[in-house]
Amino acid sequence: MRTLRPNPAFVAALVVLCLPGLAHAYIGPGAGFAFAGSLAVLVGALALAVGTILLWPFTYLFRMIRVGNPYKNALTRRVVVIGLDGMDPGITLRFMREGRLPNLQKLAEGGVFRPLDTSNPSMSPVAWSSFATGVDPSRHGIYDFLTRDPCTYAPMLSSTDIKNAEKVLNIGKYVIPLEKPKIKLLQKSVAFWKTLGDKHIPSIIQRVPITFPPVPFRGLLLSGMCVPDLRGSQGTFSFFSTRNNDGQAAFTGGEQTVLRRKGDTIRSRIVGPDNGMVKGGGRMTLPFTLTVRGDTVNVAIDGGEAFDLPLRSYSDWVHLKFHAGPGVDVSGIAKFYLMSVAPEVELYMTPIHIDPEAPAMPISHPEVYSVYLAKRFGPFATLGLAEDTWALNERVIDEAAFFDQAMAFCDEREKMLFDAIEHTREGLVTTVFDTTDRVQHMFYRYLDPTHPANRDKESTEHKDAIQRVYTHVDGIVGKVLAQVGPDATVIVMSDHGFTNFRRGVNLNTWLRDEGYLALKEGHTTSGDWFEHIDWARTKAFSLGLTGMFINRKGREASGIVAEGDEYRALVKELCHKLEALVDPESGTRAVRAARAAFEVFDGPYRLDAPDILVGYEGGYRNSWSCATGSVTEVVFDDNTKSWSGDHCVDPAIVPGVFFCNRPLLHDDPHIMDIPYSILALFGQAPPKHMQGRMLFASGAAEAPHKGMLDARRLSQSGAAPGARVEVAGA
Repeated sequence: MRTLRPNPAFVAALVVLCLPGLAHAYIGPGAGFAFAGSLAVLVGALALAVGTILLWPFTYLFRMIRVGNPYKNALTRRVVVIGLDGMDPGITLRFMREGRLPNLQKLAEGGVFRPLDTSNPSMSPVAWSSFATGVDPSRHGIYDFLTRDPCTYAPMLSSTDIKNAEKVLNIGKYVIPLEKPKIKLLQKSVAFWKTLGDKHIPSIIQRVPITFPPVPFRGLLLSGMCVPDLRGSQGTFSFFSTRNNDGQAAFTGGEQTVLRRKGDTIRSRIVGPDNGMVKGGGRMTLPFTLTVRGDTVNVAIDGGEAFDLPLRSYSDWVHLKFHAGPGVDVSGIAKFYLMSVAPEVELYMTPIHIDPEAPAMPISHPEVYSVYLAKRFGPFATLGLAEDTWALNERVIDEAAFFDQAMAFCDEREKMLFDAIEHTREGLVTTVFDTTDRVQHMFYRYLDPTHPANRDKESTEHKDAIQRVYTHVDGIVGKVLAQVGPDATVIVMSDHGFTNFRRGVNLNTWLRDEGYLALKEGHTTSGDWFEHIDWARTKAFSLGLTGMFINRKGREASGIVAEGDEYRALVKELCHKLEALVDPESGTRAVRAARAAFEVFDGPYRLDAPDILVGYEGGYRNSWSCATGSVTEVVFDDNTKSWSGDHCVDPAIVPGVFFCNRPLLHDDPHIMDIPYSILALFGQAPPKHMQGRMLFASGAAEAPHKGMLDARRLSQSGAAPGARVEVAGA
């Protein structure tokens, strides 16, 4: 970091000019944050809105003269894509048969319903990146949420790189940045909506994963998965309780503050982001007062809002302003939920979301778009992983509180979708709903009475939660079909499906037992992030959820496996052994297929892939400890967390869904076919680097496929294996 000495003659002017551009960055596993003042955003919003209105007739005339009619070769002038993250074809078929999804049934009968082949690995950041770009991971570079820094073996967020400003001005205790922070999207290739925009076909893109920070294009975009919270993490909740918990005040994914009660009054504080404006400033905090009044508490934020909060209910979004320095406030929003008032006071607060009305980081393109949505509909969730799964995993909140939270965020997204449809008579609208994914992750145990996660938990009260979500999104689909009419092309899709997650597999422990991973002397286990690994004697290791890395010479800092024959022989040897791995508890194989990345990928970013892609059988997944680079006592363990369903398995087991009101040319659509086909529907030639194909007929001479696959063919596709609980009639 370069430090400049201040000139007293213009210090005051610099402070005034630089404060709106204040920036700070925090980089950790799956985290990153940089904040900036919101005054420029608000001024820009007003200027952009006025300028757009005044210049619209001239820009339209200019486009018609220079570009002509961009729809002259189009098969459709309007496409609406409803993304239902994680919607499973097996569960969908079951609910359709039961008459619970009438709108999807109608869409299938008039058009098509097929399983949708997903990416490998079958994870949301990977699959949605392939949807956005039309290419596989070796061409867009996203293989997981996490990867490792090959220079240090430390975990890194795979999608985004956030760095603090390098040029700063020191004024006493204050550190004033002289440039913007560097926030970079690591996803490679080009999103297909940018290609449409280059052809003057507008798009509104809402909450598609791996779109943070937003890349400028001719259109509107609200970022999705991997937007951090105000503290720079992927979601850190707060739990305030008078219960001491035997001194335990920390949770995975959150923190507890122990409250000290004096009569009916409690004073505490909310912990916000680091204050990068002050040397050694630490975390900014915001004091508040709790006053207990029977089954209600009054929450009064110092210098901010005050509100009454009844038992077992959520507050509205509450604005939280943290004071960073003279004239600089950092704004976030959060919801509060009162779990208990007696015998202990227990108050949960969601992660602090970036305030969409005064965004501390770029969460939309243009920046005014999030401001517009907040002005029209009020505050809304901006965190990439908004539904607080860790708060439920840690049993800080219960299923009812989680479900209410998830459905509230779904309702926010629905308003945005219909606003986009209202303002897009021609062009593309794409909105992704996360609710289907999050509720299946957290409620899948209700489909399996014998699931280990049911131990010490009730297992019947919320057995209809997944069905309720599917029914709810079916209603959204029905309203969309009614609003857009028959001339628009409507696609309902998911990035992957779902299966059971009963047992975790720690690949690092297995590698230790097999002699491929070594620990430092005196250690038989290791903590998170490879704490006690002896890299000089380690040939392979695992991090994240997608597979296994080889400790390669020339790539990893302490690599010991030579490229060429030694590397390839080791990969083949490990693949063979993994496919023979048997769970001693059940006697069944845990891995359906282990694939060498060099046989799967041939794109320019293939070296960033895990060297072995581990395709688990249904019921298995990388264990929680393996995902964070730990080495445990045993290879297999029961998954007892509420997160009881998953999709990080062999991709053939978890295809997504594909519905459309147009018939198909092919019975086996792939997620990479969708962007290719949308470009072709608009009459635009898909770029040559895209790997998809046209799904839809362009003339009567072609013989399209319509309707639904029958149950037998659906099962053969991999969408509904007989061993899967939800199809077996649970």
